[in-house]
Amino acid sequence: MSTQNAPQDAAAGQGAPQDAAARDGGRSTERPIRVMVVDDHPMWRDAVARDLAESGFDVVATAGDGPQAVRRAKAVTPDVLVLDLNLPGMPGVQVCKELVPAHPGLRVLVLSASGEHADVLEAVKSGATGYLLKSASTQELVDAVRSTANGDPVFTPGLAGLVLGEYRRLASDPAPAAPDEPKAPQLTDRETEVLRLVAKGLSYKQIAERLVISHRTVQNHVQNTLGKLQLHNRVELVRYAIERGLDDI
Repeated sequence: MSTQNAPQDAAAGQGAPQDAAARDGGRSTERPIRVMVVDDHPMWRDAVARDLAESGFDVVATAGDGPQAVRRAKAVTPDVLVLDLNLPGMPGVQVCKELVPAHPGLRVLVLSASGEHADVLEAVKSGATGYLLKSASTQELVDAVRSTANGDPVFTPGLAGLVLGEYRRLASDPAPAAPDEPKAPQLTDRETEVLRLVAKGLSYKQIAERLVISHRTVQNHVQNTLGKLQLHNRVELVRYAIERGLDDI
């Protein structure tokens, strides 16, 4: 991604052309996806913000450190947080932990120079929806932000299998249930069916095509299931499903 003519304002990109949004997967009748970019390198941060704005996203804010990221994200409520992990003041994983539980509609796409497995797994466990390396092209980033906004997990090739493997490892060693743990809420047949496909690693789009329902309906089923099970994100949801063997059905 180029770093020339980068925007300087923390709210760069608010005036992004609407025709670009109209070309974005038929979003002409919807508002643009609201994005916030967090990175401690100003040239890189501004270049990413500019590239996303030029692609039709509404870049509502940027931030250069962890505490600033938390404050601004709470103020502007983006749909997607494009987040570096190595931040001054507060690491990116802590930013996830601060924001994701309090804002269930927020999706986090980590954009990092690190491909270390420990960093990837820590980010996902903290609530990140996806993980992309900074070596990705601008088009890969644009596609990743769009998929992340839809709730679909996005990973640099080679990392998706790592994350699914970690889901399975966690499920093989579940936390002991409390003696007075209440009975699990009853899911509808459709919610169970969607949960099974989520556990198999299918994206929301793939689930919608498989079940011949809309993408929005899949999202609604997932959100209803999260609420019933008192879970916070897709990581916990997949672990729940694998623990119950739904991925093998």
